[in-house]
Amino acid sequence: MLWYLLKLLVLLPLIGGLAWYSLKFAQKWQAKLGAAPGTAKRVRVIETTMLSPTLKLAVIEFHGREILVSASRQGLTRLAEAPAREVGE
Repeated sequence: MLWYLLKLLVLLPLIGGLAWYSLKFAQKWQAKLGAAPGTAKRVRVIETTMLSPTLKLAVIEFHGREILVSASRQGLTRLAEAPAREVGE
């Protein structure tokens, strides 16, 4: 019984640490491989706002346009669209 508890106390944090580091490693590589080197992203999230636990508003810039979308459990809905503003505005 003592041997079992000793193994549990050693292996449980080890397995938890390996899982945490593998998630961080995957997140790092996903960010690196997301876009090819030297290319600019075509879609950019400008701002997000939570309206409720299940509803979020987001402003997305795409091809020189700003698109207001609502994100919920049912999916995305385009609410409005306007030309992209300059950074200084």
